[in-house]
Formats: sequence, structure tokens, C-alpha cells
Amino acid sequence: MAAFDFNPSEYVDTKTSTFDPLPNGTYSAMISNSDYKATKAGTGHYIELVIDIIDGPHAGRKLWERLNVDNPNKQAEDIARSALNRLLVSCGKPDARDTETIHDIPFKIDVEVDRKDPTRNRIAAYWPSSKQTARPAINAVNQDATFNSGPKKAWER
Repeated sequence: MAAFDFNPSEYVDTKTSTFDPLPNGTYSAMISNSDYKATKAGTGHYIELVIDIIDGPHAGRKLWERLNVDNPNKQAEDIARSALNRLLVSCGKPDARDTETIHDIPFKIDVEVDRKDPTRNRIAAYWPSSKQTARPAINAVNQDATFNSGPKKAWER
């Protein structure tokens, strides 16, 4: 038995927690935890990320992202690997080989209410925090090819 020596009714919870989805918008965030797990069907693996919102009125809220990096469905796998690439670039760690290397690094996320399930959020984009000096994350698997694609244009110097 755990006894305590205070009256709990004197302590009112002033912070109401909710599990409603976050409103669409851009949020400062960081990874607080990650894991590599087998899928329920046992046919692949996913990386599960715990993403903490770190400022603004929703600071302290968490989002969970699952990236199906090993999946029999090639398209699902490609989408997840591309998202992981954008996240790594947004954290300034494009060559990382382990998700632990991106824990506690601020970045930005664009969050949307999921069109298929309006009780959930989905992460639409990752991009560097203003505190980062990394290049913007884009929707390309090969960043170098995108940023170094041939001769400069007339308006580039």
C-alpha cells in the first residue's frame, strides 16, 4: 500500500490534456524516442518515432510516426524511406545510420488532420528549424542531384 500525507483535492489540474488532433499548422518538434519494430503481420519492420511538440500552445503534445522501412509493398517502403531521408536532412544529419543520432534535435513539421481519419494527425513535411543550418528538406530521394543539377541559371550567381 502507498500512503501519502497530503490532501489531493487541494491540487487542481490546471493543464487540461486532450487527445484531440492538433490543428493543421507548422510546429517546432524533436524526436524523444525511437524504435525499430516488426509489423503485426510479421512481414516487415517499421521505425516508430515519438515526436514532441516543443513550443507554442501545444508544447508537450506528442505525435507518433511509423515509417514502414521494410515492407513487402515497395511503394509503402519507398514513401517511408523518403520521409526518413527528409527527417534526417531536417535534423542536419543526412548521413545518419541510426535514429538515436537525431534525438533531441529541433526541427519543424507540417501537421495535418488525417483526411481518412479526422481523429488523427499526419505529418505532411519535415524541415529544418531556424536553429539549424542544414539545407531545406525536400521531397527528393537524392538531395545532391536536386541541389547540384547542372549549370547555374541566369538569375543564379
